[in-house]
Amino acid sequence: MKTIGHIISVTLLTLITQIGGIVWIINYGMFRLLKLKKSRALKFLSFILLYLSFTLLIVPPIAKSLGRVALPLSKSKNLIPHNYLTPLLNRNYVKPKLELELNEIAKSINAKNPILKISYLDANFPFIDGFPLLPHISHSDGRKIDLSFYYTKGDKIGNLKPSNLGYGKFVEPLKSEINQTEICKSRGYWHYDYAKYLTLGSRDDLKFDLVSTKHLVREIVTRNKTDKLLIEPHIRKRLKLNNDKIRFHGCHAVRHDDHIHYQIKR
Repeated sequence: MKTIGHIISVTLLTLITQIGGIVWIINYGMFRLLKLKKSRALKFLSFILLYLSFTLLIVPPIAKSLGRVALPLSKSKNLIPHNYLTPLLNRNYVKPKLELELNEIAKSINAKNPILKISYLDANFPFIDGFPLLPHISHSDGRKIDLSFYYTKGDKIGNLKPSNLGYGKFVEPLKSEINQTEICKSRGYWHYDYAKYLTLGSRDDLKFDLVSTKHLVREIVTRNKTDKLLIEPHIRKRLKLNNDKIRFHGCHAVRHDDHIHYQIKR
């Protein structure tokens, strides 16, 4: 049973963080090799400290030498993590050219309105092209990232978001707009809106900021290195932006009316 428990732990940690499974094995081996006291609390604390050391100190320089860079943890920059879980789970890595694009877009947005920053969600893992960043389908080569919409509170613009995790709090279609969720679920794609269960807490006092989000989308699609931007059809219609780079992701994916999927060319 202990072996099965270790296998499950290594598998889950690898799928969620990429490096967690390796750190688990190293931590376990260290206790075995040094014949340390096998207290569960001590082993768990040791794992957490070892994991944080790898995540914050060891992984970033190795990933950089292999062609991926970590996006900033600081919330004092123009480009910020929506929450600290993303960088702590090693899901904030991109190719240097995507980092450059993001910083330039964030700088442009902030120049137009000093209050606004770009909040990033899941990007990619630090290593290995093709390694899946679940539950995403295509975040596996350092060229993709999810970005948050903008919202207002009491008509005041800002960087507040309705979902703690960043996903699952949708901008619902109006009656006059295409309801892609109903279409996809009627075709058997039951998973299309499952992100609604993954908010980790949400709020209802924020309103979708159409103007600021439109500025962000326009900044992205007008850049030469942009390959495509994925959002829900009713959001595209509401933004009134006609650009071939703005596309529908398909029913096999999940709803994109809670975030923007942005990717650059190879």
